[in-house]
Amino acid sequence: MMNIIQPQANEWDAFIAARPDGNILQTHAWGQLKARFGWQAACLGITDDARLIAGAQVLFRPLPLRLGTLAYVPRGPLVDWQDEKIVKTLWAGLDRLCRERRAILLKIEPEILNFKFEILNLKSSPHTIQPARTILIDLAGSEDELLARMHQKTRYNIRLAARKGVTVRAGSVKDVETFYALMQTTGERDDFGVHSLDYYRAVFELFAPHERALLLAEVDGEPVAGIMVLVLGQKAWYFYGASGDAHREKMPNHALQWEGMRWAREMDCTTYDLWGIPDEDEATLEAGYLKRSDGLWGVYRFKRGFGGRVVRYAGAYDRVYNPLLYRLYLLALKRRGEML
Repeated sequence: MMNIIQPQANEWDAFIAARPDGNILQTHAWGQLKARFGWQAACLGITDDARLIAGAQVLFRPLPLRLGTLAYVPRGPLVDWQDEKIVKTLWAGLDRLCRERRAILLKIEPEILNFKFEILNLKSSPHTIQPARTILIDLAGSEDELLARMHQKTRYNIRLAARKGVTVRAGSVKDVETFYALMQTTGERDDFGVHSLDYYRAVFELFAPHERALLLAEVDGEPVAGIMVLVLGQKAWYFYGASGDAHREKMPNHALQWEGMRWAREMDCTTYDLWGIPDEDEATLEAGYLKRSDGLWGVYRFKRGFGGRVVRYAGAYDRVYNPLLYRLYLLALKRRGEML
């Protein structure tokens, strides 16, 4: 018999880590992170004979003037989408939870390739939060085999970084401030918003296994670039990257990604997610990566060199509970960006 429960944190995280569609954004730690910055997290699970079989961690954010909340399920829900009974049970629980929290909409961005979400009264959303398309690196085989699957220029740049004296080390919590300074430089140079120092410090505190979530590249002891790599089960995600203006010709970012992949292999990961490229088909990507630098095009030019498989998830879908406020919400989105 299926039941709707509030799973314990350890039980929920173990469930996510074991699933092929499990994602770091559904973990208890990610809920804790967002709770420090204006959100509230609630976890809902479906059990069958006391075994957890589906669920979702929902993030709620209060709207101004006490108009209600926004509800968001990043990279979820986690469910067998082909099992109609489980899906209906899960959505009954999500609807009840969202109405209890006065949500005007529930946005989902599941880690699946496709599904007819319209049968659940969900509509394709014009507002995506997580990138719909990414590159997944297969970490199987030897290091030489992994390098062989990369583009020749990327292999050259990885080796160039080593010849030019770029070293990579694990950062400690004390190094988060250095990473933040590099991130500010990157944001100003490439014209994108960055989170606060407290945010990156919280990411490190909540996710760093053995102080290895943060990697820093240095030249003669000077930090010149850094990345944050998060791990869950057999998956690793490259989440945040920053670089200063000095020594960029020595390819520290190539060295960092290579060390990130090597570390992920040490953690028994089988895939490394490069997290975010332009949402275009592969033919368009290949035709445009040398010509364009707007949006995610610049990072795609860098990421494509590591090889890997381009994956396009289903995108964002909204379940609307208050049509009037939903329309106002869409109008507000046109006026300003939202970093979630």
